[in-house]
Amino acid sequence: MKKQNSLMGYLLIGFGAYFLLRQLNLPELSPYYSWPTLLVIVGVALLLHSYMANEYSNIFTGALLLGFGIHFHAIHQFPFWRDHWGIYVLIIGIAFLLRYQKVKSGLVPALIFIGIGAFALFTPTTPGWFNWIQDIVLLIKRFWPLALIGFGVYLLSRKS
Repeated sequence: MKKQNSLMGYLLIGFGAYFLLRQLNLPELSPYYSWPTLLVIVGVALLLHSYMANEYSNIFTGALLLGFGIHFHAIHQFPFWRDHWGIYVLIIGIAFLLRYQKVKSGLVPALIFIGIGAFALFTPTTPGWFNWIQDIVLLIKRFWPLALIGFGVYLLSRKS
């Protein structure tokens, strides 16, 4: 398989397996027939393509999508999993860290995001000055489809 076609290949394999398992309607997998699974599939495909083709530009996006997909599944599957804004910040930090591992840039943002996320998750009471971060995260959670629309418009309008 050529390197430029590997991303499409991984995506087709992932989506094909997903839809085949949906058709088989296995009761053990019914909690995973949802949109977070699609995030996981796209994230894994981007990471596989990045590492196998040595094109590291998609590591951040792949790690982000994989992390969010796992998080959204874990909220419903594990009673101990918290739906806290600090987890989103931690996922972003981990994505920067994975990217840093290969491209050697982005270590400072990785450490800052991981530090803020860990602080927010493990602090028993959130300091008052952290409320603005929580408000921003809640706003993003509510209107994230607008980011998809904006990115789509950008891709359509940019010159090749």
